[in-house]
Amino acid sequence: MNETMYDSYRQAGRIAAEAREYGASLLKPGALFLDVASKVEARILEKGAGLAFPVNLACNTLAAHYSPHADDPSTFSRGDVVKLDVGAHVNGYIADTAVTVEIGTHIYEKMITASSEALNQAITHCNAHTPLSAIGEVIEQTITSYGYKPIDNLMGHGLGCYELHTGVSIPNIGSYGGSTTLSEGDVVAIEPFATNGAGHVIAGKGSNIYLCTNSFKAKLIRDAKTKGVYAKLLSQFKTLPFAQRWCDSLVQSNVDVALRKLSFYGLTKQYPQLVEAKNGTVTQKEHTVIVREEDCEVIT
Repeated sequence: MNETMYDSYRQAGRIAAEAREYGASLLKPGALFLDVASKVEARILEKGAGLAFPVNLACNTLAAHYSPHADDPSTFSRGDVVKLDVGAHVNGYIADTAVTVEIGTHIYEKMITASSEALNQAITHCNAHTPLSAIGEVIEQTITSYGYKPIDNLMGHGLGCYELHTGVSIPNIGSYGGSTTLSEGDVVAIEPFATNGAGHVIAGKGSNIYLCTNSFKAKLIRDAKTKGVYAKLLSQFKTLPFAQRWCDSLVQSNVDVALRKLSFYGLTKQYPQLVEAKNGTVTQKEHTVIVREEDCEVIT
């Protein structure tokens, strides 16, 4: 990793961490999902970074992948367990971080501690020699020691230039990952999830989070308007996820209709909401780290 990359990652990490803490302070009964997401995204831009993905606000049994619609009326309630997941990039180099906030109550404090302590333990064990299965094992053991289950089909991930998920996956259970190890200079997001449910997530309805996919297919489409909309989205967002509510200035028509048409042609995909399989409550904690020979550096 050269100096420019390193400085970009660290700057993105500082901005993402500050935005995470700012966002957590906004999570109060009656606050609009849309206001919180918009304010956090604005803070990232004001600090000079780009948006690596839309702010995710996943409540209670929803583990991940929800960002508010442009006219979303949803508000937070007392007792909500909110996973706030934010990402910033500088020169394409991404920092990804998340925290869980229980609004106004302390019923799930122990579960929040379980995912947080699992992250701390994983970071302690993360270096260029530790097998991925060993990182998953320490996450699993920590979460189960608190009486909860890790979510087996959600994992941490590598981060590349303008690539949110690349390279290795960081498991949350010991039976995944095998003997594969990380390499010095790898940048990875580690994100333990704890639950009192099944320990598994299933796909739910749409998340309002999209990704441009197969640009080759655009050449085969005769609808000039659809091709034009796709070209604008691809130019603006490239390989990074984007929100439905970010598209108003780019799509001179009904945004939802345009996105459905693009999805039908295979040019975009909408991420599904990820719901705990037995409707268990879910907590999450996430940091981005740079792997070193004998340890790792937390940048968020």
